[in-house]
Amino acid sequence: MVVDGLPPTKYARNGSVHLAYQVVGDGPLDVVLVESWVHHVETFWDVPELARQRRRLAAMGRLILFDRRGTGLSDPVGLDDLPDLETQIADIVAVMDAAGSEQAAVVGVADGGALAVLLAASFPERCRALVLFNSAARFAVDVDYPWGAPEAELRAMVRTQAESWAEADARYMATLAPSRADDERFMQLLARHARGAVSPGAVEHYYGQSLETDVRDALPLIQAPTLVIQRRDTQIARHELGEYIARNIPGARWAALDGADHLWFTGNADELLDEIEEFLTGTRALRDPDRRLAAVLFTDIVGSTARAAEVGDTRWRALLDAHDAIARHALARFGGTEIGTTGDGFLATFDGPGAAIRCARAMGDELEGIGLAIRAGVHVGEVEVRGPQIGGLTVHIGARVAATGGPGEIVVSATVKDLMVGSGVEFVDRGAHDLKGVPGTWRLYTVAP
Repeated sequence: MVVDGLPPTKYARNGSVHLAYQVVGDGPLDVVLVESWVHHVETFWDVPELARQRRRLAAMGRLILFDRRGTGLSDPVGLDDLPDLETQIADIVAVMDAAGSEQAAVVGVADGGALAVLLAASFPERCRALVLFNSAARFAVDVDYPWGAPEAELRAMVRTQAESWAEADARYMATLAPSRADDERFMQLLARHARGAVSPGAVEHYYGQSLETDVRDALPLIQAPTLVIQRRDTQIARHELGEYIARNIPGARWAALDGADHLWFTGNADELLDEIEEFLTGTRALRDPDRRLAAVLFTDIVGSTARAAEVGDTRWRALLDAHDAIARHALARFGGTEIGTTGDGFLATFDGPGAAIRCARAMGDELEGIGLAIRAGVHVGEVEVRGPQIGGLTVHIGARVAATGGPGEIVVSATVKDLMVGSGVEFVDRGAHDLKGVPGTWRLYTVAP
């Protein structure tokens, strides 16, 4: 069950260590996402750009997310007990077992790519496909590997990260995600979530490990179909590092994208997911998981201020409590989803306008019995999903439609009337209206008593 827009967090065990994980979506394809070690299965859903990418992956199948031990909601461990790569691979297998996944497409992002490579090479029977984005088999320079950085430079980067962990640094953001380097809100948001995900001591371990890892010998062992994607101008994982991976995995497909962002959820993020979706499913579904068709219902109490003054604060509070209980009962009865309250009103969504109208009618009839009159507005259109909330022009139109109503009236847009042809519901023409802040002229109707 999803609560407040978030999937439930569960725990797998590897030995005595509990590993936090989530499963999102359904379908025949399992997708294990191996993201960065900077990770928290719950709070990272609060980053809108990242939540969108996860929802798109979940639309392709059953998405499995996890926190590495010592990070996020997984068991904290002493700094001396932070895991080596072999232990981390075993942790991922334990999460897959707990999630009931015998075989999955493994998506490795940035420094998660090395873990994904080792998982695919060590457990070929568990990996049906492999996707790597902005990854490297080795970050340090070598005699026959000129694209890496000097080891002294990498060690200095580790020290800097540990000493100034998760500070909102515009210079670092200009390297990590140049497209968002001027976005102070975004920098502060990422920094706050990173601090909650991993401690400075664990940073030194995981960051140092990711920069020192060398999985070049594992590349030829991979049997799964593989897609390697790299942005051409990223400064952290140069595109030559991705090309090297693609050349050394048998039959690997290489895709170079424009852009310089190292983060997988900024820049041309949709183009990246388009490539992954086509590789994993064979098609590019023209869908946007953040938008869906819905009927929106707005209600509010007519003359609430005057009524509150008439009955006094104590009685008014009791009336509001009764109003809320009646409204929620009606929403449950007619299949509505409560999005929010406005003090003396509700915003809810329905699968169709008929249920919204019947809900508003039942709500109004019952509230009339306790001396409250409501007005309601119904409109249908695409809404933008923002976790448990919705937005977009459809919501604004629904609010403006409701505001034109009088006591006991259910006002609907022409869109609703047209969709209700043959339903037996009768409408009364209210004429053309200009709705504040909404372009064009809108023809409105009231539901006949």
